[in-house]
Amino acid sequence: MNKLVEEDLKYIWHPCSQMKDYETLPPIVIDHAKGSYLYDIDGNEYIDIISSWWCNLLGHCNPVINAAIKKQLDTLEHVIFANLSHKPAIELCQQLIKVIPKGLVKFNFADNGSSAVECALKMAFQYHSQTGNTERTRFMCLSEGYHGETIGALSVGSMDLYAKIYKPMLMDTIHIQAPDCYRCPYGCTRDNCKCECFENAEKDFARYGEKTAAIIIEPLLQGSAGMRIYPALYLKKLRELCNKTGVLLIADEIATGFGRTGKMFACDHAKISPDIMCISKGLTGGYMPMSMTLTTQKIYDAFYADYNEGRAFMHSHTYSGNPLGCSAALAVQKILQEDKVLERAQGTAKYLNTKLCEKLNEHKNVGEIRHIGLINAIELVKNKDSKEAFDPKLRIGYEIYKRALKKGLLLRPLGDVLYFNPALNIKESTLDTAIDRCLASMDEILK
Repeated sequence: MNKLVEEDLKYIWHPCSQMKDYETLPPIVIDHAKGSYLYDIDGNEYIDIISSWWCNLLGHCNPVINAAIKKQLDTLEHVIFANLSHKPAIELCQQLIKVIPKGLVKFNFADNGSSAVECALKMAFQYHSQTGNTERTRFMCLSEGYHGETIGALSVGSMDLYAKIYKPMLMDTIHIQAPDCYRCPYGCTRDNCKCECFENAEKDFARYGEKTAAIIIEPLLQGSAGMRIYPALYLKKLRELCNKTGVLLIADEIATGFGRTGKMFACDHAKISPDIMCISKGLTGGYMPMSMTLTTQKIYDAFYADYNEGRAFMHSHTYSGNPLGCSAALAVQKILQEDKVLERAQGTAKYLNTKLCEKLNEHKNVGEIRHIGLINAIELVKNKDSKEAFDPKLRIGYEIYKRALKKGLLLRPLGDVLYFNPALNIKESTLDTAIDRCLASMDEILK
């Protein structure tokens, strides 16, 4: 075993891992990266088809982003963001206001996605408290949702894998049955769906709406649930229902923002604007830990008063508005706007889905290939006709993941859902290689 690997296992507790697995699959020490490729200390190459936890938006070591951070590093690396500001933060807001959903005008900075969600929940709660709606103390969310790992974020998530052990610590939230378009209980397909399942939201809003501060959702794409994709119509109906009941709508665009779904934000597909929106991951191109919670003038105004009135939003993070992160985010916006990345990514997205369908649609264990933008999810099933899932104890996805690593492909499935979520500027030739490596890995396990 390599000395660096030994030292890693001696000291490091890796995230979202059962460390006992590392006895047979030790950590791979990455030495450097370029574009969509990672290279380990032994010189092995891996295609990063998942964008390193969905955040690497424009490829590793992007020269434009690199240059922006290097330049900023010699000017200002960090400063307290309370009563002080700096040019990169101001310019970033000026750029983002051009592309975010209309009506969002105020930016609160934090340093990771979970923090942005916590900020949004507290903001919604305090807003109602300060506008005479003190009975609105609860939160709604969708089943199978995921919004981060802090206590508030776990409370509005519905994935037992992450939250079950902590339930005694969590808030009592209202979990609405989410759309499941692959296994639709109404017998609908993606072609004829009219969001019949929205009746679940209507029932829960009728019962709990008057006591609810906000509902938080992953718009159009429930990521950790297995890249579950649902219609834009659902978002439109939800926006209308929130308007009618006074419940605030929080859009968690941490994973879906900045072109991941084919538009700048997932909310754009439904042509709706949330009351609060959380962004992170692609915000800095995956370079720097940074997030934002965006909101409306109306919500902001509820906090605007003399300090001794006690209406200030006393929520802060040491690295709020970090200049290095802001500079990286500015570089991302520059690339997106000047290089027409989103336009070109639409063509790449069509190419990827076409190739995946050509090679995998008839596979006996591929239940569905669903996609939105460049994100493609391959749901593996034991029986294609009945949609019966594999026994979780078999860990089919994990076994394919291990084989793929040996072939130079970083997959990291969600259960038995394999997914491609590459950088927006990935080359078609790289996608071809990734598909071939994925299929070869599947064939070795699903004999």
